[in-house]
Amino acid sequence: MPRPQPSPRRSPDHAWLITGPLALLAVVMSTALGLIDDQEAGRVARDSGTELFLSLLLLAVMVAVAIPNLHFVIRRQAFVLTLTEISFVLALFYFRPLTVVVIATIAAFVTQIRRRVSPTKLWFNVAKEAASTSLAGLVLYAFPPIEGVGPGTWGILFAAVSTHTLVGLAAVIGVITVVQGSPAGLEVARTAAPTLVTAAINVSLGLVVLIALETTWWAIVLVIVLTGALGLVYRSYAQFFRQHRTLADMYDLTRAMSESGQDGTLADSLLGRVRVLMQAEYATLWLPAQGRHPEVLLTARVDDPGLLDLARTPAVARARAIKAKKTVAVGSRLGGDEELRAGLREADGVKDVIVVPLRSGQAVIGSLEVVNRLGETTHFLPGDVPIFETIAAHAAVALENSRLVDRLRYDAYHDGLTALPNRRRVLGALEEAVQVCAPDEVVAVLLFDVDALRQVNESLGHAAGDRVLVEVAARLRSSSSPSAALVGRIGGDEFVVTLRAESAEAALALATELREQTHDQMVFGTLTLDVDTAVGVAIHPDHGSDPATLVQRAGLAATAAKSMPGSVQLFNAGLESRSVRRLGLAGDLSRALDNDELKVYFQPKVTLDGDRRLVGVECLARWEHPAHGAVSPEDFVAVAEHTGQLGRLTESVLREGLRRSREWSDPNHPLAVAVNLSARTLTDPYFPARVQELLAEFEVAPELLTFEIKEAGVLDGTDRPMPTLRRLRDIGVRLSVDDFGTGYSSLSYLRRLPVHEVKVDRSFVQGMATDPGDLAIVNAVVTLSQQFGLTVVAEGVESELTLELLQDIGCQIGQGFLFSRPLPYERLEAWFGAQSESDLSLTSDVRRLRAVP
Repeated sequence: MPRPQPSPRRSPDHAWLITGPLALLAVVMSTALGLIDDQEAGRVARDSGTELFLSLLLLAVMVAVAIPNLHFVIRRQAFVLTLTEISFVLALFYFRPLTVVVIATIAAFVTQIRRRVSPTKLWFNVAKEAASTSLAGLVLYAFPPIEGVGPGTWGILFAAVSTHTLVGLAAVIGVITVVQGSPAGLEVARTAAPTLVTAAINVSLGLVVLIALETTWWAIVLVIVLTGALGLVYRSYAQFFRQHRTLADMYDLTRAMSESGQDGTLADSLLGRVRVLMQAEYATLWLPAQGRHPEVLLTARVDDPGLLDLARTPAVARARAIKAKKTVAVGSRLGGDEELRAGLREADGVKDVIVVPLRSGQAVIGSLEVVNRLGETTHFLPGDVPIFETIAAHAAVALENSRLVDRLRYDAYHDGLTALPNRRRVLGALEEAVQVCAPDEVVAVLLFDVDALRQVNESLGHAAGDRVLVEVAARLRSSSSPSAALVGRIGGDEFVVTLRAESAEAALALATELREQTHDQMVFGTLTLDVDTAVGVAIHPDHGSDPATLVQRAGLAATAAKSMPGSVQLFNAGLESRSVRRLGLAGDLSRALDNDELKVYFQPKVTLDGDRRLVGVECLARWEHPAHGAVSPEDFVAVAEHTGQLGRLTESVLREGLRRSREWSDPNHPLAVAVNLSARTLTDPYFPARVQELLAEFEVAPELLTFEIKEAGVLDGTDRPMPTLRRLRDIGVRLSVDDFGTGYSSLSYLRRLPVHEVKVDRSFVQGMATDPGDLAIVNAVVTLSQQFGLTVVAEGVESELTLELLQDIGCQIGQGFLFSRPLPYERLEAWFGAQSESDLSLTSDVRRLRAVP
C-alpha cells in the first residue's frame, strides 16, 4: 500500500492566518471586560500602590512558572507542560480579569523574548495568551460572583482556567494545521491528553493553594516549599517518562531494523525512526565511497517523505568522528572545541549535532548523524549521547548484515559494465592467493590489453567499444581454466586473469591459449570486428609478492608484448628501471631494519658419516619487500654496504642467531650458529668487542658461534683483515672461509689464516658428480684442509651421488637441499624432530638424523 503523502508544508508566515484572528479576538474581549463594571464581592478593594505591587508580583510569578518541566515534540513543534494553571487560579481569584489579561500578556511576551523564538512564533504566543486569558475572564463573569473558597468557587475557577487551556490548545492545533497540514494538526490533537490531564492536576493544586492562603497568609511558606517539591517531582517524572519512551522506541527500532533488513528498506526504516526517537530535525546515514561506487549519503528530514541525498552535518564534525573513531557531539549543551564550534557557526541553521561512527569490528564503515533537536529552545543534552551511541551500535550490526550493505559492497568490488571483479577485488584476491602459495606452484597474473579499443570508440562509438569489452569479458570468463581462476577488469581496456600454475612456462602456455580464444572475430549484427589482445605475465614469487606490484609488472610486460611476435611476454627485470629499483631499496632498507621486516632463516649443517648428526645451522637473512617481492641477499647487502647500514644488518642477524641458539630445545646438544660477515665488517675495529657483548648478553658460549667470510674477503692479498680475525679467534668464536675455490687463491695460504673451517663452493660440489675437474678440486681442498687441521664443509649437496662422493673423499660436514632448505626457526625445530630419532643403544640420548629420501 503506498504511503500517504503529507500535506505540503507552508511558510511559517502563514501562522498569521491564526495569529491575526486571535489578536482581534483578544482586543474585542478585553474591551468587553473593560466595559463590565461589576466588582465581584470576593475581591478586596486595594489602593493603587498595593495594586501595582501585587500586579508586579503576579507578573514575576507568571514568568517564573513558565519554565518548562516536561517536553513533548510533535513533528517540528515542541510542547511543554508548566505550572501556569496554578498562578491563573490565584490571579483570577485575587485580581480583576482585565488586570489578569494585561499581566498574562506581558508575561507571555517576556517569556518568548527570553526563549529567543522567531518573531512569528513570538506574536502567535502573545496573541494566543491574550485571547485565551480574556475569554477565561468572560467565562468568570458569566458565573455568579465568587464568594469564599467553597465548591462553587472551585467550579467557577476550574471552568475559567480550563477555558484558557482549551483555547490555547485549539490555537496551537489551528496554527500547525495551517503551516504543516491537517495530518500534523490531527497528530497534535491525538497527543493532547497528557496536556489536559496535567492542566486539571495543576488547577486542583492551585485551588489547594488558594484555600491555604485564605486560611492564613503564613501558608505562603508552605506554598513555596510545595512549589519546589512539585518542580522536582515534575522533573523526575519527565526523566522517567523519557527513559520509558526511549526503551520502548529502542525496542521498536531494533525490531524494525531486523524486519526491514530482509526487504531492502533498512535505510528508510532506520533513519525515520532514529529521527523520531532522537527528536531531531535531520537524521543522516553516511557510508564512504568504495572503489568506483560513490559515497552513500541518505537523510531523513521531518515532514519530508522518503530519503534525501543531502546532509546538514558540518564536515569537520564528521571528519573528526571518522578519524578518531569516537563520537563527536557539539552544541550549546554538548560543548565541543573551538574548531567544532566554528564549523557549527558556518553551517547555517545548525544549532547542535551528534555524529557517531558505525563500527564493524575495529573498522569504521560510516557514520550515523542527527542534527538539530526539534523546538527552537530545546537542544541535545549529554544524556542523549549514550542513547544515540546505542542506536548506532544496533544500526551498524544491521547495516553490516543487510542487503543494503551487501549491494554496496558488490558495487564497490565489481565493474558496472562487465560485472567482473574490479581492481580492488582483484588486488584483494591476489593478496590472499600469494599468502597461501604452496612451494610447488606459482601465482600467475595474466594481463590482457585490448588493442585498438580507442579506434573502435572513435570510429563506431563508445557503445560499440562497450560491446567489445563485454564480449572479451565473456570469452575470458568462459575460457579460463581452472575454475579457480579469477577474471577481472582493472582498467578501461585491461583485463586480468589470476590463477595458480605449476610454473611460469605453464602460465605462459595458458596466456597464449586464452589470447587465441579472444582473438576470434566478434560479430555484432551486421558488424564484424577483429579485435586482438596483448598479454603480459607476472608470477609470484619470482616477480614480487605485493599484488599491486605484480599487476604493474604484468602491465609492463603487456606493453612490451604489443611489439613482439605472439603478443605474449613474461616480465623480466629488463622491463623495469634497475636504478629506480635500487633507489627504492636504499630508501626502504632502513625502514625494514627499524620495523624488523628482515627475517632470519636457518639451514642445517649435517655430518656426512653414518650418524648424520646436526652440528649447526647457517643464519641467512631474507627480505620480502612490499613492492619488489623477495630481494636477494646480494642486493640488499650491497645496498647496506653503500648506505652505511651494514653494521645494523649484521647485528640484526647475529642477535637473532644467538637468541635462537640460547632457546634451542635440546640442552644436551646446543645449537651452533654461523653468521656471514662482509669483508667491510672486518675493517671495523669495534666489531670484536660488540660480539663479545652480545655473547654475554645472550649467555651463549663463543665456540657455538661461527663467522663465515667469503674467500675474497680474507684472501685479498693484504693483511688488513688479520687483526680483526685474530681478535675474534681470541674471543673463542670459530672462523670459516666461505665459497672457497672461487678466488683462485693458493691452498697453502690457508696455513696463514686464523680460521677453523673451510666451506667448498657449491659450484664445485654440484658439478663433482659429472665433472672430473670439479671432483679433483673438491678432493684437493678436503685433503689439504685436513692436513692443516681444518674442518671442511661442502655446501650445495643436493643428490645422493654427490653425498657418496663426499663421503669417499673424507668430507666431514655437508649442507644443502638434500638435507633441508633454509627454514624459519619454528620449522627448523619441527624438521629436527621429524628427521631425527633417539639412539637407545648409546648410554646418552643422541639424536640421529634419519636417512633423507
